[in-house]
Amino acid sequence: LKLSAQRARFSAHAVASHAAAMGGDTPSAEVQAARDKLKARLGDVRTGGKGTARRTHIAKHTNHAADDKQLQVQLKRLGCNAIPGIEEVNMFKEDGTVLHFSAPKVQASVASNTFVVSGHGEVKRLEELLPGIINQLGPDNLMNLKRIAESFAATKGGSKDDDGDDDIPEVGDNFEDVSKK
Repeated sequence: LKLSAQRARFSAHAVASHAAAMGGDTPSAEVQAARDKLKARLGDVRTGGKGTARRTHIAKHTNHAADDKQLQVQLKRLGCNAIPGIEEVNMFKEDGTVLHFSAPKVQASVASNTFVVSGHGEVKRLEELLPGIINQLGPDNLMNLKRIAESFAATKGGSKDDDGDDDIPEVGDNFEDVSKK
């Protein structure tokens, strides 16, 4: 049995060396170019040397529902309870913009000084929310309110000077003469 395995190995080696010497086993230039192109594109995808299996690429899928569930578990551990009846939450930034949540889910734990506001938040300018937000403004936002009032007064004052232009002109018989003026 040993002898036949050695003969088979020897004969396979002899056939391979004979084919290589005769030039019958070499690929054409076209095939070799395609192999080189493929090798350059894929690169080394083996984890070991020649003869080892290629590595399997496992795509990582993130599950946001699992993250949300873990967050809820931690909030429950802190003792956060939902606060019903909150219609909106406004967080004022130093640059004069407001982080506005409409119909958020608010949870709080006073003992651990933890407040959680979850929902869709939008960054808006203070001017966009102004009529209904005045009672929420604190002393630190008075400068922003003064700036808004000054810009509003400046635009109103500028329009009073141009009041004569907005009136309907008196047109006689020919309106084209009036429009050319």
